[in-house]
Amino acid sequence: MKTFIIIWIGQLVSRIGTAMTKFAFLVWVYQQTGQATDVALLGFYTFLPFLIISPFAGVWIDRWDRKKVMIFSDLGAGVMTIVLFGLLSSGNLEIWHIYVAEGIAGFFEAFQIPAYTAVTTTIMPKDQYSRANGLRLMASYGAQILAPLFAGSLLMFIGLRGIMLIVMSTFIIAIITLLFVTIPKVISSAENEATSGFWDEMRVGIRYIRQRPGLIGLLAIFMGINFFAALTYFSIMPAMLLARSGNDELVLAWVQGMLGGAGVVGSICLTIWGLPKRKIHAVLAGAAVSFLFGDFLFAVGQSTWVWLVAAAVAAFFIPFISGANRTIWQEMVPPELQGRVFGTQQTLQELLMPLGYLFGGVLADQVLEPAMMPDGWLAPTLGPLVGTGPGSGMGVMFLVTAVLGCLISLSGYLFRPVRLIETEEQLLTPE
Repeated sequence: MKTFIIIWIGQLVSRIGTAMTKFAFLVWVYQQTGQATDVALLGFYTFLPFLIISPFAGVWIDRWDRKKVMIFSDLGAGVMTIVLFGLLSSGNLEIWHIYVAEGIAGFFEAFQIPAYTAVTTTIMPKDQYSRANGLRLMASYGAQILAPLFAGSLLMFIGLRGIMLIVMSTFIIAIITLLFVTIPKVISSAENEATSGFWDEMRVGIRYIRQRPGLIGLLAIFMGINFFAALTYFSIMPAMLLARSGNDELVLAWVQGMLGGAGVVGSICLTIWGLPKRKIHAVLAGAAVSFLFGDFLFAVGQSTWVWLVAAAVAAFFIPFISGANRTIWQEMVPPELQGRVFGTQQTLQELLMPLGYLFGGVLADQVLEPAMMPDGWLAPTLGPLVGTGPGSGMGVMFLVTAVLGCLISLSGYLFRPVRLIETEEQLLTPE
């Protein structure tokens, strides 16, 4: 636990820095163009390389020292921030530079996330996985609280350059904490297979999942959940809040801070209580409630207070959803295969997110925003519910995801291998 806590502190600091950068650049890009599509592209260019690299990264994570992989990832993200700082200081920073930087960040995250997950199972006993995952999620949501509030408040005083200087120091702290811990090295089956090539090793992760219908079904559900989340929360929610608040950065900061705050509360509850005996209920029922109530309130809300309630309702359940999903995978996959399996899982689970980012921005700017103007063709029908004017078209998108996200979450109960993923032995499908 001591080793895990040291790593956890370093990663918390690093996450705060990364989130501050993302928030500051998000505001900067929207202020330059005023287009939801340009904001959504920030996420698209992060996830595209992330998804492409993840299966390959999984093989290297099983081959290499996972501690060194995490150091390599933090170092790469730090160097990228230094380059952006140089461009900004010289007056040469352009939007496409930020897109490239987000792509590089996605490349390093493809190594960082599965390596961190695999390290957790190496240093913690199985009965503590859910609590360790709760602490990880607490760090993630803690960063989501602090970063927008810090960045939103500091932008007006120290500007984007000052924010980036702070961010560079966070990566140094993360690397130092990793240097001072010892992580046992897992003897991977890849090292014991002298005739095994890189592609053969990568196919191990694909084959492991393909043989287990419960994992396939769980992946399919998360693909849908992540698509709808990318379509609204990750791509157009910041633009919607800025549009409906008159470009008030602090409103966006408060709502994003509430998302993080509710996530921290949920993570604390997860850490203290643990998960239910049937973890799949936390995944399916938790996602359904989060979509149905959180997205609906974001859709109909036209004031900061309603958005804060929506953020609280939506985010509280997410640590249980993510923690339960991660724990199910950690319990079902042997440690020596986790790099390859988790890399493949990561790619498939988030495969549709880039489409959500692209589709979300275009749908908002080109279709629904014009349709929900006071004289738009959709305004008489949905205007009484979500309002009209700037941001209302994006409100309609939240209304749609409230229904569809809830339905796709509950659909897992209709598929027996998913419903009983923990209570019966998984039948392996033949190769």
